[in-house]
Amino acid sequence: MRFFLCVVGMVFIVEGVPYFLSPAKMRDFMAQMSDIPDDKLRIMGFLSMLLGMVIVFVGTR
Repeated sequence: MRFFLCVVGMVFIVEGVPYFLSPAKMRDFMAQMSDIPDDKLRIMGFLSMLLGMVIVFVGTR
């Protein structure tokens, strides 16, 4: 459980850095995301999850 909380904390840190360093660019990026079709966003989300699973698998071997 302790390791899980550390991982979740690191995710929040990594996700928060772009918003802290350049909020205007992140706002523009989010506006561009609304133009991407749902099926492409779904594929990008799936590939992100797959990459994350591979990283966790390699990291725990």
